[in-house]
Amino acid sequence: MNGFKRLMVFGTSLLTLIWLAGCSPAGSEKATALPASSKLPVVASFYPMYEFTREVGGEHVDVTNIVPPGSEPHDWEPTAKDLERIAQAKVVVYNGAGFEGWIDKVTKAANGQNQILVEASKGLPLLPASEQDNHHDDLDGKVTDKQPAHTGGVDPHVWTSLRMAKLQVENIKNGLIAADPNHKDDYEKNAQAYIGKLDELDQEFQQALAQAKTKQLITTHQTFAYLARDYGLTQVGIMGISPDAEPTPKTMAEVVRFAKENQVGYIFFETLASPKVAEVIARETGAATLVLNPLEGLTEEQMQAIDYQDYLWLQRENLANLQKALVQ
Repeated sequence: MNGFKRLMVFGTSLLTLIWLAGCSPAGSEKATALPASSKLPVVASFYPMYEFTREVGGEHVDVTNIVPPGSEPHDWEPTAKDLERIAQAKVVVYNGAGFEGWIDKVTKAANGQNQILVEASKGLPLLPASEQDNHHDDLDGKVTDKQPAHTGGVDPHVWTSLRMAKLQVENIKNGLIAADPNHKDDYEKNAQAYIGKLDELDQEFQQALAQAKTKQLITTHQTFAYLARDYGLTQVGIMGISPDAEPTPKTMAEVVRFAKENQVGYIFFETLASPKVAEVIARETGAATLVLNPLEGLTEEQMQAIDYQDYLWLQRENLANLQKALVQ
């Protein structure tokens, strides 16, 4: 009888579990609820998307930056192994606006899977690439050395602007909530806290650059249009939006003339890209060079540093160099 009673108890428990499972709320078409102890697996397309997602997701997400440290994300293409890793993620966060030319491959790899794609630039007020990719049309009042528009027809470098970054954080927050509604309150709290930090730094930029003696910003590539728009600066790019663009001799001569006429003291070059073009302009004009970080990625050294240099830290470093070049 004891054996029979144990069997009856087991059978009753099993039926109860089946009944409870049948009565549980079904997962939405967008996402299936994760177990409370599980972290949400997320893949980010490159550094700023990784950093924003890490800040919003906090302890509830396991974020992978798919582009290796030190790599230029414009040129990066996923391998078959990368596509497999991306396909296994619950959420894929990418900038959009044509920046990640490989995103269609990701969509195909995730075909039929319950995966959420978060386009962080969706719905943002984007600048046309056709305007930003025309080399300094303000130099002579006309367009010169026109370059092909960036993929998608818009300037994708929205994360260089603290104000646009706030909107990207909101989009990422909404994507994480859609994938993991159980932690909605935490995602909203984290997003608001990080947006507060972005607001604070934006105020620092406004106060510092309001004192600028010159508004002209000569950069290697036209990567900082959104930042320039925020603070009333004029960006003059030696080359176009793409880091692969090459300046013509005519363009180089015009930039040299512009720098001399406007007494530009510094030429900015980027991390993860060659400084040679900026150095040539600097030699011809007697200017110095400074780094203006496009925040597209970290180097191996930065990733391994004890004092991790995050997005906010790098933006403050940008502000210090902008003050040196434009204010002092």
